[in-house]
Amino acid sequence: MSETLTAVICGGGNAAHVMTGLASSRENVDIRVLDVFSDEAERWTKTLGADPLLLTVNHPDGTHDEVRGKPSMITNDASKAVPGASLIIFAVPAFAHESYFEAIKPYLKPNTTIVGMPGQPGFEFQCFSILKDIAPECCVVAFEGLPWAARISEFGRAVTVLSTKDFLGCVVIKGKSNVGPDPMKPVQYLLGPHPVAQIYHNFLEPTLNTKSIMHPPIMYGTWHEWDGQPLDSKPLFYQGLTAEAAELMSGMSDELIATAREISRKKPEFNLDGVGHLFDWFKLIYKDEIKDKSSLLTALQTNSAFNGLLHPMKETPDGKFLPDFTYRYMTEDVPFGVVVLKGISEIAGVATPVTDKVLAWSQKMIGKEYIVGDKLCGKDVATSRAPQRYGYKTLDDFDILL
Repeated sequence: MSETLTAVICGGGNAAHVMTGLASSRENVDIRVLDVFSDEAERWTKTLGADPLLLTVNHPDGTHDEVRGKPSMITNDASKAVPGASLIIFAVPAFAHESYFEAIKPYLKPNTTIVGMPGQPGFEFQCFSILKDIAPECCVVAFEGLPWAARISEFGRAVTVLSTKDFLGCVVIKGKSNVGPDPMKPVQYLLGPHPVAQIYHNFLEPTLNTKSIMHPPIMYGTWHEWDGQPLDSKPLFYQGLTAEAAELMSGMSDELIATAREISRKKPEFNLDGVGHLFDWFKLIYKDEIKDKSSLLTALQTNSAFNGLLHPMKETPDGKFLPDFTYRYMTEDVPFGVVVLKGISEIAGVATPVTDKVLAWSQKMIGKEYIVGDKLCGKDVATSRAPQRYGYKTLDDFDILL
């Protein structure tokens, strides 16, 4: 970059550590960290001191690189971090997005690029609702997932990048902003050569392709007939997948495809050609890891990338295990995933009996009410990212997000 790029990285977890290290290792950058959670910013500042953040980046061939970078500030004060920044990256889970939108709102200027990493589903609804008049004058980018799998080695000092995606889909909503012909150029510069950002036609394409329909049906398949008794060991998550869970997952994907077709029929300007079945995505992304591609069930059970992954469990005092329904597979993927999809399908006029079945059980497990019968009208819709929460009632209301 010929001019100094000023960017704010929001968050304090794995993704924020990686993004901060990568971004601050580039030339001609001013990287600021905004961490509003508890005392994390102060702790991170003290821990890092005068040293750079160390990233250990692993490669598929077994080699690794070390990357060092130091942000110019780590603060919990948006009034210090945001002014002058042209790029703000949300490297935090979906449940934390709202607090960061509220924090940056008073200091945001037109032509800022706001990036959700990850952003799907519902990032756009929340962004345009909270930021109101300023959002259409900004460029909004939403990635469909995280660029890396990573783990903090030492909070504030070191993080290990276990793997990096080659490609990652994203949505770019330029609105009325004037951010130049290639708004992704500064984002890609901070990320580095990988993953390469691939831009979808519109925000609905990756939303209806979301992978947040995976975990809730797996949880349902394992636990909906559970007798409440502790288990002696933690069950396998993917390798222990039940046929019923695979059928539900496939059925939910079918309903999203039906939703995409109905939206395309009613609103041809929404290009949703990229919406496909979850099974096809798995066979493409994990083509070398899957031993048996004959069905979605066998593809998940024989995917070596999932070997040994266990159900989220809580250990009892006597060394036994109970399912943990407070884990992100439920508390994130339901309100910020399945509920959003149900809302879009409902607006499109598409029935979703499979989704409703999984959602009815899931909401009970996490003590929420999103659907009543087959309608998204429960009291807790107001805490989800369903489009209905933000006043979207018809497909025409989505036009502002094109």
